[in-house]
Amino acid sequence: MDAQSRGRADNVDPADQWVLNPATGEYELRLGPSASQSPVPGPRRSSPHAAHHPAGPGGMGHPYGAAPGGSPWAPGREVPPQRRRGAPEPSPGRRSGRSGQRKPKARKALLWAGGTMAFVVLATGTAGYVYLKHLEGNVNTTDVGDAGSGNFSKNEAFNILVLGTDKRTGSGNDGYGDAGSVGHADTTILLHVSKDRTNATALSIPRDLIVDIPDCLTKLEDGTEKVIPGLQGARFNRSLGEGGRDPGCTMRTVGEVTGIKPDHFMMADFNAVKTLTSAVDGVDVCVEHAVNDKQSKLELPAGKSKVEGEQALAFVRTRHSFGNEGDLDRIKVQQHFLASLMRKMSSGDTLTSPTKLVKLAEAATNALTVDTGIGNVSTLKDVALELKKVPPKNISFTTVPVKDNPAETVKATVVVDESRAPQLFDAIAGDVSLTEVEKKRERKEKAAVAARLQGAKAPASEVRVQVLNGGAPAGSAQQMLSRLQVEEGVSKSENAGNAPETLKRTTLEYAPGQADQARRLATILGMSGSALKPGESVTNSQGLSAMTLTLGKDFTGAGSPLGGSAAGPLDVEKSTADKVECAS
Repeated sequence: MDAQSRGRADNVDPADQWVLNPATGEYELRLGPSASQSPVPGPRRSSPHAAHHPAGPGGMGHPYGAAPGGSPWAPGREVPPQRRRGAPEPSPGRRSGRSGQRKPKARKALLWAGGTMAFVVLATGTAGYVYLKHLEGNVNTTDVGDAGSGNFSKNEAFNILVLGTDKRTGSGNDGYGDAGSVGHADTTILLHVSKDRTNATALSIPRDLIVDIPDCLTKLEDGTEKVIPGLQGARFNRSLGEGGRDPGCTMRTVGEVTGIKPDHFMMADFNAVKTLTSAVDGVDVCVEHAVNDKQSKLELPAGKSKVEGEQALAFVRTRHSFGNEGDLDRIKVQQHFLASLMRKMSSGDTLTSPTKLVKLAEAATNALTVDTGIGNVSTLKDVALELKKVPPKNISFTTVPVKDNPAETVKATVVVDESRAPQLFDAIAGDVSLTEVEKKRERKEKAAVAARLQGAKAPASEVRVQVLNGGAPAGSAQQMLSRLQVEEGVSKSENAGNAPETLKRTTLEYAPGQADQARRLATILGMSGSALKPGESVTNSQGLSAMTLTLGKDFTGAGSPLGGSAAGPLDVEKSTADKVECAS
């Protein structure tokens, strides 16, 4: 007799036998002390007994189809005794095997991804397996080829491009967007999740940003491939839809603009906002002044309100009621909205409501189109579990730093602000947090630098180093050589020309026996610990071993500190998902 049948025969609620292991994010069968236990890594085939019990709505009408709650799992913890059906609840004055109130056995795992999706994982039995397959059938996929990473890794940092299109798909959306739109990139957010899952950054990309859209290889429905020619100096939103460009084209464009390669994408239409907000019974928003926008049809009193469905869509689409009535101000409003949606989906009110969770599952999977690398519910579950580890207070929202397009007399588009954007892009690419988490990292790094620079330092006259240009302005290597030889007394230095590859940051590579020389040169040049790179020595023109100083794209002059970490202060506006902010 299997475990489910045994539980049923003993008149024990099977839902009480499954508990969530927080270490793995999976449900495990926890029987009595004398019984065996079995982990469930995902949807499992049902027993013959379970096959005779049809599921209710969403597969939850039968306990075999539910992902149960129960007591928190902990290694070595004795499993509490299971209450038999029909048995009376213990009175407050009597001791029982459970401490406090019995937890709802219908609790499910809420999984959210960047505020754009949530779904229920049903772990056991035929009903659960069928429902998972049903959810998987809701999701549309697009093969973006090498524009993405293909597979999802739970052990690495990852980047998901979240796309909102202006295509008039779905019922009731005829009045939104452009009548003939093929689905442009109307809203675009690059979500970076750190390797250690302590933080995430949501980078909004303005639709009116002028960029170069690269040539794009797309796969057609019949399996053939087609290269769509790129565009020079075009609006970013044209990277999707126009000319047959798929989300892979937008991913390639983002990579060209930011230097950050998206691993996956999630794309939603107008219905996503309407259905997701209705599934959680509305999202709280705040406006500093009353809104009566005749174009978006948004009407709200000053202060806090709750929006859902059509009203929620109007809130994220309206432009003429906030700021300068442009897309950049609308982006800020959308960021506040997404933060509130994240808070609502992760709230106890949502987590403990099976009805809301099923609605979220249906709404999210029906609203999504994703790349084939994450196009099944099992992988989407893994993505969501990793995202769920990030505390809301460490999820930062920011926007690509931009300035008015100098080529326009009437300002309608923007261009990347090259004085501020590169540092932000480097921070995200380098897995650097924009929140308080990074301050702790900075302190640790400074301590590590101090430790690495302790010890004997060779005299400047004994430091042997070759200087290469690895992305700095022309003439930088010679400029640095002049400083080293004339001002600092590093006479055994020489210009070795251009580096074989371009580096974002300046580095000093040295062999183990050159640590004293590296410490001296780092002190002379004000180099940070992140710039020091233990490795191999090279042979200089005198046939002696030497270190290699490669000047990267961050080099601004021979007198400036070198190899500074991207963890320094960033000149960007940001907000975090835990803060309630009012649109103005």
